[in-house]
Amino acid sequence: MVRRPEPGVEVSVTAELQTGTTVRRIMLGSQLRSLREAAGISREDAGYTIRGSGSKISRMELGRFSFKERDVLDLLTLYGVTDEQEREAVLALAREANAPGWWHRYSDVLPSWFQVYIGLEGEARLIRSYDIQFVPGLLQTADYTRAVVRRAHPSMPDEELERRVRLRMTRQQALTRPDPVRLWAVIDEGVLRRPLGGRETMRAQLEHLVSCCKQPNITLQVMRFGGGYAPEGGAFSLLRFAEPELPDVVYMEQLAGAMYLDKRSDVDLHLDALDRLSVDSAAPEATPGILDQILRET
Repeated sequence: MVRRPEPGVEVSVTAELQTGTTVRRIMLGSQLRSLREAAGISREDAGYTIRGSGSKISRMELGRFSFKERDVLDLLTLYGVTDEQEREAVLALAREANAPGWWHRYSDVLPSWFQVYIGLEGEARLIRSYDIQFVPGLLQTADYTRAVVRRAHPSMPDEELERRVRLRMTRQQALTRPDPVRLWAVIDEGVLRRPLGGRETMRAQLEHLVSCCKQPNITLQVMRFGGGYAPEGGAFSLLRFAEPELPDVVYMEQLAGAMYLDKRSDVDLHLDALDRLSVDSAAPEATPGILDQILRET
């Protein structure tokens, strides 16, 4: 079983985990883009209609921010959508997309560029990741998370640190909800041997990973020292969704931001890298034994 949050870590279990506001914004943006292109209207002309610019239309079509109902209505009229039922269906999607996600309560400690990822993570049906520095966030214990955050922000107030821990523990409910996300993670062996937070914290983290291996929706592989393929770009994640109109998204975190790639060529490149990593890493069934070995040596 995936370990429950540790004592003292408050986690709010709510249906907000599955509101999917980020995905709905992307779906709405994609729908508006299709309508605009079918009408043969440029982004600049569409932007002028809603008292904006072509770049605003571009951001709307990418689902980067919430939608004003007035703007949506004006765009539908411009695109020649006059059927009331069709207009109301698009407006209903806009209202759903504008609902704040559960993570907005943590906006004071959450970078705006990461809020997009949390929304996508909560709606993903499959997440494949390659990690070279830390245990994946969805598999971290609370103490390990504290050590990660404290290492990056040594002077952070304790209250803010604990809010970040609660945020990460809440994200982990994606693994235990009735329709859980499937996680397939490849972790570099160095991550498992780096005693982040001290010996006891690391041992508890390794034991937690052993228990995670028993979950049917979690596949965990270790890239052993001296292993084979290692992508030049470093760590990244690939998210896949149930909605057929949504493309796969590659997420790559940087020091002061993140990249979200959804072009088919970019996605295929990273998907090939994940496939090569899974082939060159130890098989999933070997992972508990590897973790037990590292535990004996820790």
